[in-house]
Amino acid sequence: MEKSELARIIRERRAVKKGYNDKEVTEEKVLELLEDAIWAPNHGLRQPWRFLFVGEKQLTGFAKRVASTYPEDRQKNREDYLTEPNAILVVMMEEPEIPKQWEENYGATASMIQNFWLLAWEEGLGVVWKTNPHIYDPKVKELLHVGDNEKIIGFLHLGYFDEQPVTNERISARDKFTSFNA
Repeated sequence: MEKSELARIIRERRAVKKGYNDKEVTEEKVLELLEDAIWAPNHGLRQPWRFLFVGEKQLTGFAKRVASTYPEDRQKNREDYLTEPNAILVVMMEEPEIPKQWEENYGATASMIQNFWLLAWEEGLGVVWKTNPHIYDPKVKELLHVGDNEKIIGFLHLGYFDEQPVTNERISARDKFTSFNA
């Protein structure tokens, strides 16, 4: 049986960590993709996400400021790392005090990120979801104006690419599937 186009995209989607070309990732393209991505399931329609876009022209200054939160001997390495992509999308989430709502918000935000990633892949735009230590640093939260009731979920590194990353096999769902027997 032939796979659907959606199934093919889900299976082929990969994290693009390096090898970006010079094509600019525009704010307009990211917003276009987000307008569809936000249709992710989210409990109570809380829509707990918020975004900060860092375009090509702002990337160097952004990288310097975020890197400055690291110990001095690691700052240059962090700067280089943060300027590898062509753009960055910082994804934040509302953090409710009720644990159940926190988990629902995280699940919704992760689903939205997956939607964004699949839509970007379809456009030839590479994405990798980064959760490096700086997303937990209070100085970075302050720098990015992250609210007291918000959490940085990750930095999505973005860039167009010419060479598709290798598709790696997955363990079959059948190998991780059981049925409840009463």
